[in-house]
Amino acid sequence: MKYKNMLSSYCQAVDRCIRMIGESVAWFMPVLALVVGFEVFARYLFGSPTEWAFDVSLFIASYVAALSGALAQQSFSHINVDILYEKVSACCQSIFNLIIYLIIGFFMSVVLIMAIDRFQEALVYDYRRMSDWAPAMHHFWVMLAVSAGLVLLQLSSHCIKDVYFLLHRQALPVPVKEHGYEY
Repeated sequence: MKYKNMLSSYCQAVDRCIRMIGESVAWFMPVLALVVGFEVFARYLFGSPTEWAFDVSLFIASYVAALSGALAQQSFSHINVDILYEKVSACCQSIFNLIIYLIIGFFMSVVLIMAIDRFQEALVYDYRRMSDWAPAMHHFWVMLAVSAGLVLLQLSSHCIKDVYFLLHRQALPVPVKEHGYEY
């Protein structure tokens, strides 16, 4: 009984963390719109394009896309072959999910390892984006490593839920609230 609460609390904490990060990343979208709007304004009204706006907008869009990947995984927004998936039992669906999670997990592990290596290279060799502004690139590799780690974290929550379902033929229960607090 205790392990159920522990697993459930872990999954809830991961889900809450991923949701909070994914939803907070959405606040970058108005910033992106402002940067692009400023560039359009500067370029076409004053005939003086900025050196930095394209790079900043590229980085912001990359951050939004990568850091919201774990939230997309959490809400099952990825592509699925519903024709087959919906015609099988819930146990078979859990097995399909676990196979997919292994494939995604392998890919994300490779991305994580490569991003960490590239981050170290970027620091040692002072990698910069090849543009007139030439911003440093190390932050990009940190973001990519963090986003891969977040997807792996979300996959761990999904795996726990699917393995629990396969073993017990029921969904992992949500921890009971006592005195207004979850445990």
